[in-house]
Amino acid sequence: MSTVADTKSLNTPLLTRGRVIAAALAVILVGAMVYDTRVVRIGSEHDVRADVFSPEAFGTENFPKVRDSVVSRAVDAAELGSAIAADKAAAGTKYGVATSTGPVIPVKFTGTVGERKSSTNTIAVPGLPEGTVVRVQTGPAINGTDLRDATGEIEFGQFTNQIEYQNAGSALNNAMKKETLGSIDPAALEGKTVEITGVFKLINPKNWLVTPVSVTVK
Repeated sequence: MSTVADTKSLNTPLLTRGRVIAAALAVILVGAMVYDTRVVRIGSEHDVRADVFSPEAFGTENFPKVRDSVVSRAVDAAELGSAIAADKAAAGTKYGVATSTGPVIPVKFTGTVGERKSSTNTIAVPGLPEGTVVRVQTGPAINGTDLRDATGEIEFGQFTNQIEYQNAGSALNNAMKKETLGSIDPAALEGKTVEITGVFKLINPKNWLVTPVSVTVK
């Protein structure tokens, strides 16, 4: 019986020391974690969320720049139509911003709104070469990347990947829709006179699909 008691008494200090050592190691570990932990204030330079691409923020910040650039460079539709009819390639080089699928050209015109179909309205624009059809994207769907490509200053290399680059185009479309088309009922435009400034990609010289940056209903 005394042998068992002696064994327990011998083991007790060992167990106690083990627990003390384990507790000490835990304290050291917690201390190291606290020491290595940086408290980051939201919005500070160390807030990694600032590096995450926000399409909404991009569109809000950059659409006014795109709009102003387009307005400042917009060519009267009659002048542009004549130039395209004379030499499509030369007109694209002179007035447009080159892309892999054709130049994006800023244009301005006054015309009468016609048929509405698939988020676009046709516009009868005086002075254009015979057979030229002008359609304007009036929503709710705004497609394409013409606004993104309109200035030549927004490039793929500014983004992490192709998805961000595509989202930048959609973000500009959404910002335009909010600012330019937000107060307009496209279903009620037919027959009205409008002043429009926008951009289109010159692919078919007889078919212009214009994405507007400015719309004034008379």
